[in-house]
Amino acid sequence: MSSKLIVVVDDEEDILQLVSLHLTKAGFAVEGFPDGESFFEFVETRIPDLIILDLMLPDTDGFEICKFIKKDAKLSSVPVIMLTAKDDETDKVLGLELGADDYVTKPFSPRELVARIKAVLRRQSTDEGTKKIEIGNDIVMDIEKYEVTVNGKKVDLTTTEFKILQLLSSKKSWVFTRNQILDYLWNDEKYVLDRTVDVHVRNLREKLGDSAEYIKSVRGIGYKLDD
Repeated sequence: MSSKLIVVVDDEEDILQLVSLHLTKAGFAVEGFPDGESFFEFVETRIPDLIILDLMLPDTDGFEICKFIKKDAKLSSVPVIMLTAKDDETDKVLGLELGADDYVTKPFSPRELVARIKAVLRRQSTDEGTKKIEIGNDIVMDIEKYEVTVNGKKVDLTTTEFKILQLLSSKKSWVFTRNQILDYLWNDEKYVLDRTVDVHVRNLREKLGDSAEYIKSVRGIGYKLDD
């Protein structure tokens, strides 16, 4: 079985070497790029399993690249972890709103980054149980294909959005706290804000349109799904 391919986009050579070294040790295949242009050329011919994306690049910024990834039909389902030198909640939330699955603040621990990558990739693995989940009369989740349709029309969700919907649908009417959702997504490797969940749920609701009514907010606690 071939190794998962991780693409790293960062203009700092020492960061590229450090990340590549630790990911290779962890059993991943790695490709590194110093700018957006070289990254775009690469993904024209090969689709990675996960992208690590620096926000500050010489020819463009990570936000613009993330927008491109999430709008591109071939790349939209590829998880993105953003690297930011700014410990600024606004940057983190904006990245998540654009579809990033996680973020890591520089300087970072390589072991933490590897753990975060593994956690995001785990969320993409398919369940061996139920292959399809129906929510109301309009939403169908295909667990095996990692697809969601609303009234027969495919809706492109990020890995995180899909997993949140999957969790909520696993126990309908059950209230999941933000911490429980974070635990499900990141296990013991979570280093994220409670607000992260709210951002992903808001994005999920926007994509589901009128069918988002099934996702209920429970003030001060978390979310549940009623159909």
